[in-house]
Amino acid sequence: MTYELRIYHANPGKMTNLLKRFRDHTVELFARHGIESIGYWIDDAVPNDLVYLLKHAGSAEKNWRNFMADEDWIAVKAASEVDGRLVESVESRYLTATDFSKLI
Repeated sequence: MTYELRIYHANPGKMTNLLKRFRDHTVELFARHGIESIGYWIDDAVPNDLVYLLKHAGSAEKNWRNFMADEDWIAVKAASEVDGRLVESVESRYLTATDFSKLI
């Protein structure tokens, strides 16, 4: 099982729209492509950062390729960004759970 920690650095004034996109569309679309949402947080020290943890069934790279090519995702992303991009940059780290982790 592959876990992925992601941090989205939202553009100024775009966090509300980013959260709405995740809440209304992205989480469901992730699941369609073998990407399970474990949790989402807003960084207390950096309120424009959305931090989240995912679990991938199968290949993370394949899951992302399929997600990014999904026609519904392409339409949702385009509609949500008519007034400008929501995300300035993305950080991603793949993680291996320890044998004492409760996530296994």
